[in-house]
Amino acid sequence: MTRASEPSRRTVLAAAVAAAAGAAGPAAAAAPTRSAKAPNSLVDLHAWTSYPDWRSGAARGTRAVAGARPGLVIATPAGPTDYTDPHTGRTAAWEYATWTSPVHRLTVPATEVIASWNAHTPAGTWLQIELTGTYSDGTDTPWYVMGRWAAGDQDIRRTSVDGQSDGRSSIWTDTFAVDDTASGLRLVSYRLRLTLYRTPGTQHTPTVWRAGAMGSDVPDRFTVPASTPGVARELRVPRYSQEIHAGQYPQYDNGGEAWCSPTSSQMIIEYWGRGPTAEQLAWVDPSYADPQVCHAARFTFDYQYDGCGNWPFNAAYAATYKDLQGVVTRLGSLTDLETLIAAGIPAITSQSFLKTELTGAGYGTSGHLMTVIGFTADGDVIANDPASPSDDAVRRVYDRREFENIWLRTKRYNASGKVVSGTGGVCYLYFPAHPSARQRKALAAVGVR
Repeated sequence: MTRASEPSRRTVLAAAVAAAAGAAGPAAAAAPTRSAKAPNSLVDLHAWTSYPDWRSGAARGTRAVAGARPGLVIATPAGPTDYTDPHTGRTAAWEYATWTSPVHRLTVPATEVIASWNAHTPAGTWLQIELTGTYSDGTDTPWYVMGRWAAGDQDIRRTSVDGQSDGRSSIWTDTFAVDDTASGLRLVSYRLRLTLYRTPGTQHTPTVWRAGAMGSDVPDRFTVPASTPGVARELRVPRYSQEIHAGQYPQYDNGGEAWCSPTSSQMIIEYWGRGPTAEQLAWVDPSYADPQVCHAARFTFDYQYDGCGNWPFNAAYAATYKDLQGVVTRLGSLTDLETLIAAGIPAITSQSFLKTELTGAGYGTSGHLMTVIGFTADGDVIANDPASPSDDAVRRVYDRREFENIWLRTKRYNASGKVVSGTGGVCYLYFPAHPSARQRKALAAVGVR
């Protein structure tokens, strides 16, 4: 959780620009793809996941792999490159291969785009994901780095890249954003480029199972319409407090007090029956409770953002566990969350609020993640709120109207009376690689395939 006195992640853009690592030039544009318009008409979530999807892109040294979970791997590297890690200063040699997606035309011309991906990166491998797009006036963006990522932290330090802008749009940690939305400028299409890296001379390779992005144009709003209560159900999701980790491993965002995102991620990962092994947790001080939360913080940490709240990095972390998928999207109402809860799918929501705006929370924040696990018979939200003093205190019931508004609004007043941003319904969804028919139907109902 970001404390109320700190600026929002969307408020400040750092000035330093990290150099791209041997990125190949843009591939020739392929035929545009289109996805069915999501039920939320403000959002377009598209992903490449199938064998035909991976074969549809422009490959330089990559190949599509068929099977129960199709993916993309290095076949014959396109060439060598060096990468100097800005966080360690170490320069290392790598082989790389690239895949560039077809053009995806957004059903919602977008003011913001957030990429997300699911991949396996064994030791000696990592990946970079980039985005380029076309504006509504027919001009193009540059290639923007949306993340340099590895599941581990020994080969490179996973990182976002600050300081990227063409004077019309900018990258804010993990989000592409049009600088002046009032001008009417929008992003109408995009392509993604994956660059897969491995240690020279080895046969290791990253495997990418899912790559996509969520484009949205959520209007400025301080309040949102109230939804009508629907399904009453509560899921049995493990409860973890971030606060009991205060002071632990301060190199990861000053310790547990700021670990709302990885703590929430770990709750849902374990809800699906996954989690780190004893061997993977061996690095954690054995005197610490819930060592898996420390593990999640370490392996979601963004060394440029200097925190564990990078949205796609959390989704990618969840997908490192066997047969799990993770996406970042926006939902349109609590009705969408009820649809997911009814199918047994919890969700992680991002919101900011004053202490007086969420009854029973007992705090205010400029950015916080919590896990929605159900709804009461009256329609109120049952949440596992990691900003609680103990694991036993994590389960909370929050007023439906208050929760819906603080989550879905894009504008709010902070404690000083200044207008600042809200997340506009951002959430993480983690679900099985092979969902049940009921789960697939619920995911499709909120625009996820």
